[in-house]
Amino acid sequence: MASGVRSMRLCLRALRHTTAPAPRKAGAPIYVARRAFSSTPTPWRRAAKKGKADELEVEEEDDIDPVELERSMRAALRDPEVDLERSTRLQEQVLGSANATISEAALTPKINPNKSFWHEEEDDPDLITDERDEDAFDEDDIMSMAHGKLEEFREYREYARIAAWEMPLLSKLARPFEPPTAEEPLRFRYTSYMGEFHPAENKVVVEFSPKDMPLTEAQQTKLRKLLGPRYNPETDVAKISCEQFEHQAQNKRYLGDLVGKLVEQAKDPSDMFEDIPLDTRHHTFKVKPKFPREWRMTEERRKFLDDTRQKSLLLDQTKEESGSLISGKEKIEQFFSAPRPQAKERVGLRLNQPLPRGRPLPSLRRV
Repeated sequence: MASGVRSMRLCLRALRHTTAPAPRKAGAPIYVARRAFSSTPTPWRRAAKKGKADELEVEEEDDIDPVELERSMRAALRDPEVDLERSTRLQEQVLGSANATISEAALTPKINPNKSFWHEEEDDPDLITDERDEDAFDEDDIMSMAHGKLEEFREYREYARIAAWEMPLLSKLARPFEPPTAEEPLRFRYTSYMGEFHPAENKVVVEFSPKDMPLTEAQQTKLRKLLGPRYNPETDVAKISCEQFEHQAQNKRYLGDLVGKLVEQAKDPSDMFEDIPLDTRHHTFKVKPKFPREWRMTEERRKFLDDTRQKSLLLDQTKEESGSLISGKEKIEQFFSAPRPQAKERVGLRLNQPLPRGRPLPSLRRV
């Protein structure tokens, strides 16, 4: 049995070393799949261990001799222990699989004629569109970008209809303005970005005046000192903001508690800070120029100006009657209407004048 197995192994080696038959018809060149772009070189086969390397060298050096192959086949046929039918069947199966492998390798690669030159049928992961599950484009519709533009105009028209038909109905829900009472001295201010996320959306600002608080004059002065730079001495308004919490309601609650603690400390009679002056160095007082009170128009000043203008008109009329009034318009017309001397006459006058003795004038020097 061992000789039969050895003969089969030799047959397989012979088939492995045989060359594939040349194709009858010259086909297109075979395109071999190459490695994609990479920054690393092509890896070689790793070095085997010492024992395995020796086995590989022995197998590579072992060449098949056709005489030895024929001798082994005859010995296998003479051996009575070898099952000839089983060996023949196994040999036919091996030869069939080898022929199928050789014929498949010799076939030319199939080229899909439906593929275009630009590979438009392939999916582009960088193109963000909604065309993946749509039908094929048959040149009978507009592109997806045009559909997006139409959707944008539809949204504009929707808001225009809301402004024209629905927003006027909000006037039925309008309520008259009611000014805050003395029990509501705090004024909170919020910031909204119309539904968009913004880091400053949770900010809340509270404003109040110490005069509006239920405090005495001494307690109000102490409250102003406790507020420090948050107090504006020019408007007598304190401003405090908070944005350390996530929601506006939390920041509003914190500001309300803080103002309550300040009022409680201002009412504490143990120390009223009477020896500490009110510090206003944090605020810059801006002097706004005002119109002088002396320049304001009064009835007496308006009457004085009217009398002065009347006297000036009477004086001009008297000079005009006596002929002593000088008319500026006539003087200007007289100046422009007077004849001007010609330039040649002026040059002749200059040349006829005698030259001064001694050092020549700077204008007559030769260059």
